Amino acid sequence: MMQNRSSKKKSSDVNTLASQIVEEVTEETSEDQEQETEAVVKNPHAQALGHLGGLKGGKARAAKLSAKRRKEIAQKAAKTRWKKKQTK
Repeated sequence: MMQNRSSKKKSSDVNTLASQIVEEVTEETSEDQEQETEAVVKNPHAQALGHLGGLKGGKARAAKLSAKRRKEIAQKAAKTRWKKKQTK
């Protein structure tokens, strides 16, 4: 059972107040999420189909692309990776 907000003692310190508010909100949402996850049961056949689609996705996409476009994508990815390494 949740307490009335006015019955809780609030601190004048901003950080403590923020912490208390976050704690109240997460307590409420975690209870709601537990109830939702108990109610959701996934269809195993749909999961299997999704898994199969995920396995062939990248290969099918690569087969549709031209060699020039694949090269452009690879160069962009390499530049992004090198940019991340240089900033560290």
